Amino acid sequence: MTRKQRHEHYIKCPVEATLDLLGGKWKGVILFLLIDGVKRFNQIQKLLDNKVSQRMLTNQLREMEADGLVHRKVYAQVPPKVEYSLTEKGRSLEPVLVAMRDWGQINVIDAL
Repeated sequence: MTRKQRHEHYIKCPVEATLDLLGGKWKGVILFLLIDGVKRFNQIQKLLDNKVSQRMLTNQLREMEADGLVHRKVYAQVPPKVEYSLTEKGRSLEPVLVAMRDWGQINVIDAL
């Protein structure tokens, strides 16, 4: 599955490319939650305070899997068990996500 590029000169701007991968209301938060390790679908949804619908969470996880940021492991059992973790590519975003958290704490949360 190829990623839909929003602009013709997408490849010329690495910032745009990164933001495109992280785009979406929940992707950055989901990636940040997975820094701590493997999570099941319901764990992620609960950590997001059930603010995200099941469909939206599924779509966001599928897109990140297709982009090579998240690994999805399915266990052959009943009921089905699925776990999500960061790939090496996803893990490489850790310093970016931590910097975003720190910036948000200082410039948004503490500023309130």
